[in-house]
Amino acid sequence: MKSPLEGPTLLSQGAALKYLPSILEDVFGIFDSSVLGALLRDFIGNLPPQRLLRQKLQSLTDIVNSKIFQSYECRELLLQTAVPILQELIEKGEEEDASIELLSNILEVLYKTQKTMVRMFMAGSARCSGVAVTPLALQVKVKKHIQLILEQLLHTVNRRVIVLDRENTLRSHYVACMAAILSQLDKDHYSSYIKAFPSRPELMDFLMETFILFKDLIGKTVYPSDWMVMNMVQNREFLRAINQFAVTLTEMFLSNSSFELQLWNNYFHLAVAFLTQDSLQLENFSQAKRNSILAKYGDMRAKIGASIRDMWYNLGHHKIEFIPGMVGPILEMTLVPELELRKSTIPIFFDMMLCEYQLTESFSRFEDEILRKLDSEVEGGRGDEQYKQLFESILLSCCQKHPELAKPGENFVALVTGLLERLLDYRAVMNDENKTYSMSCTVNLLNFYKEIDRQAMYIRYLYKLKDLHVSYENYTEGAYTLLLHARLLKWSDEANTAPMQGLHSPNLHTQRQLKEALYNQIIDYFDQGKMWEEAIHICKELAEQYESEVFDYEMLSDILQREAKFYEKILKVLRPSPDYFAVGYYGQGFPTFLRNKVFIYRGKEYERREDFEMRLLSPFPNAEKLKSTSPPGQDITGSPGQYIQCFTVQPVEEAKVRFKDRSIPEQITNFYKANHIQKFSYSRPFKKGPKDPDNEFANMWVERTTFVTAYPLPGILRWFVVTSTTTTIISPLENAIETMMKTNEKIMSEINRHQNDPSLPINPLSMLLNGIVDPAVMGGFAKYETAFFQESYLREHPEDEGNIEKLKDLIAWQTPLLAEGIRIHGRKVTEDLRPFHERMEQCFMQLRAKVESQYGVREMICFEDRRSGRPRSMAWGPDWDRLSHAGESSEATPTPKSAPRTSESEDRRNERKENRSSTFFGYRRQDLRQSISELPELKDEKQRLSRNMSDSSLGSSDGKQLPPSRDSTGAQPSTAGLSPSPTGFGGRVKSASKAPPLPRKISPTVYETFLEQSDASTGGKASTSPTVDGNKGLKSPPPPPPKSKRLSQL
Repeated sequence: MKSPLEGPTLLSQGAALKYLPSILEDVFGIFDSSVLGALLRDFIGNLPPQRLLRQKLQSLTDIVNSKIFQSYECRELLLQTAVPILQELIEKGEEEDASIELLSNILEVLYKTQKTMVRMFMAGSARCSGVAVTPLALQVKVKKHIQLILEQLLHTVNRRVIVLDRENTLRSHYVACMAAILSQLDKDHYSSYIKAFPSRPELMDFLMETFILFKDLIGKTVYPSDWMVMNMVQNREFLRAINQFAVTLTEMFLSNSSFELQLWNNYFHLAVAFLTQDSLQLENFSQAKRNSILAKYGDMRAKIGASIRDMWYNLGHHKIEFIPGMVGPILEMTLVPELELRKSTIPIFFDMMLCEYQLTESFSRFEDEILRKLDSEVEGGRGDEQYKQLFESILLSCCQKHPELAKPGENFVALVTGLLERLLDYRAVMNDENKTYSMSCTVNLLNFYKEIDRQAMYIRYLYKLKDLHVSYENYTEGAYTLLLHARLLKWSDEANTAPMQGLHSPNLHTQRQLKEALYNQIIDYFDQGKMWEEAIHICKELAEQYESEVFDYEMLSDILQREAKFYEKILKVLRPSPDYFAVGYYGQGFPTFLRNKVFIYRGKEYERREDFEMRLLSPFPNAEKLKSTSPPGQDITGSPGQYIQCFTVQPVEEAKVRFKDRSIPEQITNFYKANHIQKFSYSRPFKKGPKDPDNEFANMWVERTTFVTAYPLPGILRWFVVTSTTTTIISPLENAIETMMKTNEKIMSEINRHQNDPSLPINPLSMLLNGIVDPAVMGGFAKYETAFFQESYLREHPEDEGNIEKLKDLIAWQTPLLAEGIRIHGRKVTEDLRPFHERMEQCFMQLRAKVESQYGVREMICFEDRRSGRPRSMAWGPDWDRLSHAGESSEATPTPKSAPRTSESEDRRNERKENRSSTFFGYRRQDLRQSISELPELKDEKQRLSRNMSDSSLGSSDGKQLPPSRDSTGAQPSTAGLSPSPTGFGGRVKSASKAPPLPRKISPTVYETFLEQSDASTGGKASTSPTVDGNKGLKSPPPPPPKSKRLSQL
C-alpha cells in the first residue's frame, strides 16, 4: 500500500480499498478487535496522503457502517486515522462530499451508541465483546470519542461554514454535522474543550467566531422555513451551546481585569437574535403545530430570555457600558408577544434608567434611544396594546420604589405610552388601500416628535407624509408639508445636521443649498395644486436671496419669470373653489384618533358630496351613515358600532383689511374666500312659533353651528380636527338680512364678471335677474314686507328696529344693482331672447318705482380701471364690513382742512399714483321712460361723470352747499348724498317719495375718501364741507316728483 507506483499498482490499491470492507464481517469473529483495528489503521494509513483520496474516504465510510466499528477498540483506532484525514480535507475544501458523508456516518454511529447506553443504563448492566462492563464505563469511552471529534473537527467545520457562500448546497450539510456534534456534548465536553485552548486570546477568538456564526445562521437559516424539525433541532443545540458559553463568559470574562466588552456585546446580540427569530414565534403557527413544538422542544424563548436577564444583572457596574447600545436589542426582546417573557424582561429598562441616573442624574441617552428604536420596531409589526399597558404598569411600579426617579420616571412612562399609542394607530392603517387615515396618523406622529424636540424623527415623518400626498396627487398639501422642513433651515452656509430625506441629492451640503432645492420643489407642487398665491410668496423669498445675498442674477431672472407666470395664471386660469365637508366619526368601533371626533375635509375639484361620502365610507364598510346633522347622543357615541355623519359646510372668510374699499378682481378675491380658512359654518333652518302657511319667512329660524379647526385649510392635510364648536340662533329677520345681502353679493359678482369678461355666457345672469325682478318666479321681497315691516311686528319686537332699517336699505340698494345687471343683459341679449328681456325690463320698472317710493333712491359707486395696457372695465365696490346705521351717532363729521399746496414733483407723483388707482364715479338715470338697455356706456360717459363728480364736490366760497336741483340735465346730488348704507354699500342715498327722512350720517372714512377724490379732480383746490351742527346741517335732497307723476312717465 505504500508504493507510489502508477499503473497496475494503483489499480491494485484501489481494488483493495474497495473490496476490503466486504470481508470484515467474516474476519471479525476470527481476529481480536484491537488487532483487527490496528490492521485496518495501518492499511489506511500506509497509503500515501494525496493518493486515492476518494477511494480512501469511501473505504472508511464502508468500515464505519460495518459491524466492526461498533467495537470500542476498533472504533478508537480507526478514529485516530479518520479524524486527521477529515480535518485536513475539510480545511482544504477537497473531496467535501465524501468527507461530509464519512463525518455524518461517524456521528450517527456515536449517537446510536449513546442511545444504546441510555437503554443499558436503564437495564442496569450490559456485555460488550464478551466482557462484562458497567454502563458508566461505556459512557466514559463514548464520551472520549466525542471529545476527540469535538477538539479536532468542531472548529474546522465552523470555519468551513463561514467560508462557504450562502448559495453553496454543502453549507447546510456542514451545519447539520455541526448540530450533530453539539447534540452529543455535555457540560464536561464543553468544560474540557474550553480548557484545551492554549491561551486566553485563542479562546476569545473562538467564542467571538462562534457567536457571529450562530447569529448569522439564525438570521439566515440554511434550511427552508417550513422544515420545522431541522430548524427546531438546530435551535435546541444552539440554545444549549449559548447557555454553556454564557457560563464561560461569567467565569472568565467578567472581572475588572478580564472584562471583554465586545465579547459580552456579541453574546447579548446573539441571544436576542435567537429569541426573536421567526421559527420560535409560536403565535404565528396553528394550534396543533404549536402544541407539537411545545411538547417536544418547549418554548425556548422563555429559557433564553431568563438567561439574558440573569446575564444582564451579572454585569454589575459594567452595565453603563451597554447603555444605550443594548436598549434596542432589549426592546426588541420585550416586544415578543409572550406574557411571562415580557413580565420578566421589561424591568431591565428600569435598571438601565437607574444605572444611568446614578451616574449622570438623568437618563437622557436611554430615553433618546428607546424612543428612536420604538418607532422602527412598532412600524415593523411588533408591539400591541397589552405591551403598552404592561410597560406602563411595570415601570411605574419600579419608579415608585425609588423616590428620586418617581417624577422623571412618570414623565418618561407617559412619553413612551403616548408614542406607543400613536405608533399603534399608525401601524393599524399603514397598509390600508385608502391612505387617508395613514396621513392622519403620520401627522399625529410628526406633531408628537415636534413637541418633544426630536427633529430627525420629525423630518422622517414629514417626508413619509409628503410621499403619501404626492401619490394621491395632493400637491398643495405636499407643498405645505415640505415647507415645514424648509422653515427649519437657514439661509446660511452651515452644514446640514439632519439626515437627508427624499429625492434630495447628498451633494446638497449646506442649509442654503437644501433650502433652495426644497423651495423649488415646493413651487412646483403649489403650481400643480393651483395655489399660485402661495408659490408667489416662495418666489419672492428666493428672489430676495438671489438679488441681495448670492447675487445670482441669472437665477433671479428665472424666478421672476416664474412669478410673472403665476400672476398671469391667477387672472386667466379657471380655478373652481373646493367644497368643505364636516365629518363626524361616532362610536367605539373607530380607532382612537377618529373616535367621537369631528373633522372638516377639503374636497377635490368638482367633487360631489355623494362621491365624497363613497370615498369616505370605503375604509369602513360596516359603518352606518347618520341621516341627521344634529350631534348624536350617548347611545351613539358609546356604542360599539361605527357611525359616520357627513354634511357640507361653508367657509367663513376672515376680513381682509387690504381688500377693503378697493376694486379687486373676482379671480383674486375668490381665492381667499375658500383658502386659509379656519372657521366653517353650517346652518340648519327650523320653524318656531305659530305657523303662517302664506309666509314661511315669518317663523324661519336658523341654527348656525360654527366649527373651528386646529389649523387653517388647506394645510399639511386635506382635513383637520374640529377644536371648538359654537351654536347661535339666527332670527327670521336676521336670516332675511343675510339672504338679501347674499343675493346682492351674487348680483354684484355677476356684474363684475361680465364687465371683466364680455365673452361670458348670459344664461346665469338671465336666471339670476329674472328670479328677482319677476314676482311670479320667487315671490319677491313682499314676503319680507308682510312679515317684518308691519306696525304690529315693530310693537312686538322694538329691539329689531335697527335690523328692519338694514333690510329696507338692502332692498333699496338692490335696485341700482339690478339696473346695471339688466343694462348688461340688454347689451348682450340675442334677438331670440329679446321678448324675455323686455318682460324683465317691465317687471323691473314696476319694482323700481315701488322700491324708490318706499325706501328711497340709491345710486351705486363704481370703479373704472384706468391702468394702461388693460381694457377698461367697471367693478362695483360695496363696503360689506362697515355698517353705519341711520341716526346712530350725533357727532358732527369734522370738516377736512384745505390741502396744502404741493410741489411740482409731488404733483407728478400724485398724478401717477392716481392713474394707477381706481377712481370713484357714478351715473344717474336721466329719464325713467328710457329703456334700461339704452343707457349710455360707461366709457362714453367718462367726461360727464368726472365733471359731475367735480361739480358735486365744489362748494361756495363761504362754505355753503350749492342747492340741489332736479333739472332735465340730471345733475348729481351734493356730497351730502354720498353715504354708506346700514348694510355697507357705498353710494348716493336719496329719500323716498314719503316725508323726507332724517339726514343720514356719513361714515367719516368714506366721506374723507370722497373729499380726497374731489380735491384731486379739482386740481387740489380747497373745498369746504358741510357739517351736521345746527348752523350748517346736512341738507337732504328734495323729494322726487309725486308717485303718480313718476308712474305716468313710465
